[in-house]
Amino acid sequence: MNTIKDTAKRFFDACETGKGWEGTQQYCHADATFSAQAGALVDVDTLQAYTDWMKGLLIPVPDGRYEVRSFAVDEERNNVSAYGVFRGTHTGEGGPVPPTGKKIEADYVYVMQFEGDKIRHMTKIWNDGISLQQLGWA
Repeated sequence: MNTIKDTAKRFFDACETGKGWEGTQQYCHADATFSAQAGALVDVDTLQAYTDWMKGLLIPVPDGRYEVRSFAVDEERNNVSAYGVFRGTHTGEGGPVPPTGKKIEADYVYVMQFEGDKIRHMTKIWNDGISLQQLGWA
């Protein structure tokens, strides 16, 4: 039996490895929403747009990878929280500036709200200002 934790883990891995909407949509409602209090994501309000944004991030940061630090299920509220660290180096083209060779090490949390067995909404908690500074983008 597939649990929301299993679905969240599969979604998380597909999202963080740049599979985009094509590789994550099976875990989400088609109209799943997204929110973040981060300037870099101000115009992103659907989970489809976010997963494609993550796919695009791996162009200028081709060695981007994640480390899971915590994965927790809140059964009462029907959500899963994942705390991770994203690491990589700006060596690829496609960022807001030519490759800087600078590294990023960013803490972040995803809170995935489920409806049934699929993600209905996801919130990303992330300090984009520090991340952009680390990469030399701000």
